[in-house]
Amino acid sequence: MDKNISWYIDNKINLTIENLQKRNMEGYVVNDENGLIDLLKSLIPPNSVVSAGDSLTLSLCGVFDFLRGGPFIFLDKHKEGLTKEDKRKIYLKTFNADFFLSGTNAITEKGELYNIDGNGSRIAPIIYGPKNVIIVCGYNKIVRNLEEAQNRVRQYAAPLDAKRLGKNTPCTTLGCCIDCNSPQRICNSFVTITGQFEKGRIKVIFVKKELGF
Repeated sequence: MDKNISWYIDNKINLTIENLQKRNMEGYVVNDENGLIDLLKSLIPPNSVVSAGDSLTLSLCGVFDFLRGGPFIFLDKHKEGLTKEDKRKIYLKTFNADFFLSGTNAITEKGELYNIDGNGSRIAPIIYGPKNVIIVCGYNKIVRNLEEAQNRVRQYAAPLDAKRLGKNTPCTTLGCCIDCNSPQRICNSFVTITGQFEKGRIKVIFVKKELGF
């Protein structure tokens, strides 16, 4: 990476981490996937009950494989052959997990997490339940403010994710959000997290790469 670009990215990440700390959340930064896995090993003790939400970032970084092969009790909702009821049971068990891992749709330089969700199974445990939440994101998820976060998610991330999931929604044809009423709409819950009562419960790991949508 060009040293000037690296300097710019470092400044954005460091500012965001500083503001996360003011909101009782923690921030970390790693250079790549290997650094991420090493950090996760240090943060998640053996025999922990761990769950994870849908996340292209986690998939690209090999986190699901790490959890499956590690000394953890992994509530794996991504296994093939699970029924809708099987997944619901995992969703409910997730609230008692030691750790919940997820990506995020956007994070502001002020330290605010902004996410959309279809059925709430990713957003709900970030808000409440698991003892620890670990958010993994590329530097491309950092935006200046909530207005930019909303625009990024509605007009960029959501259409791409709907396309990835094979949804038949207007955004997968138009390439932009028109606030549709489609039964396959994935933008049903819009959640901004501005802080935590329990200091350090939410930990955000920034990978110095562009990851996910």
